[in-house]
Amino acid sequence: MKRRKSPAKPVTGTVRCAIYTRKSTDEGLEQEFNSLDAQREAGEAFVKSQAGEGWTLLPDRYDDGGFTGGNLDRPALRRLLADIEAGKIDCVVVYKVDRLSRSLLDFARLVEIFEKHHVSFVSVTQQFNTATSMGRLVLNVLLSFAQFEREIIGERIRDKLAAMRRKGKWAGGLPVLGYDVDHSNGSSRLVVNAKEAAQVREIFQIYLSLGSLLAVADELTRRGWRTKIRQTKKGKTQGGRPFDKGSVYALLTNPLYVGQVRYKGEFYPGEHEPIVEVEVFQQVQAALQRNGRSGGVMVRNRHGALLKGLLFCKACGRVMTHSFTCKGQRRYRYYTCTRAVKNGRKACPSGSLPAAEIERVVVDQIRGIAVDPGLRAEVLHQAQEQFETELAELVTEQRGLERELAWHHAEIRKLCGEGPATGPAGGRLAELHDRVAQAETRLAELHLRIKEHQRDRLVAGDIDAAFDDFDNVWNILSPREQAQVLALLIARVEYDVAESTVAISFHPTAIKALARQKLGGAA
Repeated sequence: MKRRKSPAKPVTGTVRCAIYTRKSTDEGLEQEFNSLDAQREAGEAFVKSQAGEGWTLLPDRYDDGGFTGGNLDRPALRRLLADIEAGKIDCVVVYKVDRLSRSLLDFARLVEIFEKHHVSFVSVTQQFNTATSMGRLVLNVLLSFAQFEREIIGERIRDKLAAMRRKGKWAGGLPVLGYDVDHSNGSSRLVVNAKEAAQVREIFQIYLSLGSLLAVADELTRRGWRTKIRQTKKGKTQGGRPFDKGSVYALLTNPLYVGQVRYKGEFYPGEHEPIVEVEVFQQVQAALQRNGRSGGVMVRNRHGALLKGLLFCKACGRVMTHSFTCKGQRRYRYYTCTRAVKNGRKACPSGSLPAAEIERVVVDQIRGIAVDPGLRAEVLHQAQEQFETELAELVTEQRGLERELAWHHAEIRKLCGEGPATGPAGGRLAELHDRVAQAETRLAELHLRIKEHQRDRLVAGDIDAAFDDFDNVWNILSPREQAQVLALLIARVEYDVAESTVAISFHPTAIKALARQKLGGAA
């Protein structure tokens, strides 16, 4: 009879055995005798029991500590496969099958490599022979259960993360600008980084002023501000890059800054302290939706509406929306108060304004600023008044916080002078310390904003530089570029139907930025 050839190498002479061990996490590996040592000890005992069959243990260790069995990307496993291909190994010994792999597909690939190089495979706690069909069946059943266990563990982890997010807890990951992760209480939680929080609030204000993601990114680059610098567990540094359009958008749309946690499209109250006021956050979201994610204020303005999002009805205080109607081959554009659109024409006295006419009035007023020194002086005066008002509000809040801090510190000294703070006194002391921390955080932000505000103070030269040669530049711009220029310069255009007048309010910071940009280009 012809003898049937076995895929595995027959045991003749010495059988060189390699023990492979694995642990999914690195927890406990620093111990003198850990899980990897226990697996190897069991493998060594099994190889020793087969010494009569010629089995001998190779001295090389193949230990993967802190690596998942869901894939084959493991350093010790790669060395094991390399030695198998080099013909140095006759048998692979593991404590359990799932130590080698938890994936049925990956294990099938490993078995194929073993067969190709005539290497047998042994599990210490699960007796089977890979050379027989019954052994293969048992092996596949065990692997199926191992893969099932891995998927169940994954579902449990996902369920745990979902429950944590629904409770508003920090579920891990990389912290964002404005927050650090505190691990002191046994569980991770977000705490405010005062310096970064001040930058975050300022970024929101810059976007409300400039209305463009690209313009904000350029301004942050000019200031030298960068994304969050993070330190990984392995000591690698991530982040710290200049802001671009995408990173600015991600920051402006992150609900963490208003104290919320997002999970699968739902928002839950977070345990962490908010950085940005809800009203400011909502204003930014509305502006982003109006301007389009790609960053240009008038990117989605397909019909050449120069005053889209800028024109308001003084009688109603509502924005006037752009629309058009067609008669034959001609298109007629107009602006209508949104109150009249929703409630009928009788709800608003402004009616419909011819778009081309109102746009021409606004552009002519800006042209007048470019050529009339008196109008330039008036714009400068209005901008400086607005600037001084905003600066006075910031300084007033700063002084109030300084007085509040002095009072808190006096109360803390008084409580500490009365002896050990226990009971209600201890609770009062903790509350005072919390208020001091909050006041100091806000003071750091105010200091930064006042410094930036004073640096951006408008002077006559800024007005001259911003509006110099406006007419010639305006005429060479495309309609889309013209809309972008107006949106950067103008904060609000108000139409008064009773007086038949148009009032324009400018962005002081935008005028300063435009002046700086033109001067930089000239240089």
